[in-house]
Amino acid sequence: MKRLALVGTIVLGLLCLVGQPALAASPIKIGVLGPMAFTQGEGHWNGATLAAEEINAASGIQVGGEKRTIELVKVDTNEFLSIPDATNATEMAISRHKVDFMVGGFRTEAVQVMQDIAMDAKKIFIGCGAAHPELCTRVTKDYNRYKYWFRLTPINSTYLGKVDFLLLAMVATEMKKALGLEKLKVAIVAEKAAWADPIVKAAEETLPAKMGMEVVGTWRPSPVAKDCTAELAAIQRAGAHIIFTTFSSSVGLTFAKQWGELKVPAANVGINVESQKSGFWGATGGKGEYTVTVNTLARVKITDKTIPFYDKYLERFKEAPNYTAGTYDALFLIKEAVEKAGSTDSDKVVTELEKVDSLDTAGRVVFDKSHDITWGPKHITSIGTQWQDGKMLCVWPNGWEGVTFEGTVPHKLPPWVIEHWKK
Repeated sequence: MKRLALVGTIVLGLLCLVGQPALAASPIKIGVLGPMAFTQGEGHWNGATLAAEEINAASGIQVGGEKRTIELVKVDTNEFLSIPDATNATEMAISRHKVDFMVGGFRTEAVQVMQDIAMDAKKIFIGCGAAHPELCTRVTKDYNRYKYWFRLTPINSTYLGKVDFLLLAMVATEMKKALGLEKLKVAIVAEKAAWADPIVKAAEETLPAKMGMEVVGTWRPSPVAKDCTAELAAIQRAGAHIIFTTFSSSVGLTFAKQWGELKVPAANVGINVESQKSGFWGATGGKGEYTVTVNTLARVKITDKTIPFYDKYLERFKEAPNYTAGTYDALFLIKEAVEKAGSTDSDKVVTELEKVDSLDTAGRVVFDKSHDITWGPKHITSIGTQWQDGKMLCVWPNGWEGVTFEGTVPHKLPPWVIEHWKK
């Protein structure tokens, strides 16, 4: 009787198990690292959020024989204000939250430290914000340690400088034609930050030697400066025709607003991350009109994915995606690599990421030997955008190397600049 009772208990237990669903596989944890109190961190989180929702809605990531969803871990690095905060946040993401992968990072000085922590833990870290070339140079210098690092966005400072110079040349050509000038004077203005140093150095050497322009001075305001009137007054006294800007932080908003308010008679072109935001027009009270910046996205057809992503992001967050929202593409790259590797093992996933050749929202993604994004007319070009009549429009490339994206419009010079120099 006891034996029969035992058998009955076992059978009953098995029947109960048959009626229960299998335990769900554990989620893949992806740490989204960025300065969450600033627009750059918001871009990191928003881009990753959209991607995670889309991937999870389609049953997640196939890892071997099981489907696993994505769980995002929001990591506020506070890297604008404190490198130690970024260090602590990164360590916490790995040790406490046990993230499988990491995306984001913005300020180069902080990301270098964050990168080291991730590499020591053998965590794949896809950079979506920091531009300094050294972050990828480390991969070629010490591959075994730094192979887990990849930069997806933006293009590095050297390439940004090249696009910068192409935009500068576009504006210079138009100014010479409109004003009949032979030699232009340029003021270099860049926030005091490590990522901007290579661009400033290149500008100081390239403008006079290769582009035939006179550099009237270099100004390096704080990344969070609240007043740039002194720099603008000095630039006007120096007789600059063009202001060549390099801003990734809030100083870009201050500078553009005061430039428009004062109607400084010099065209404004370069890098200004603040002007990549939909809220730029309102924040400057319309005074930022005619500001030109290197950009990653606008509502133009770079690939078939660009406009659908742009519209979805804008509808959801009431803001245009800036380049840190490249976390969206980063998550899909992780998905693709994990599925091909059949594993979340970092070394196996690295092998697959090195093979990536994908058309994503900003163009064709192919990583070079240093795990940096490839720049050029057949890959990621970046774009140039300008504020015209309250809209952020694409003005470049407009025929460069045969590339023109559907939706591109002609660049416009500020009318007060033309009026001043025609007197």
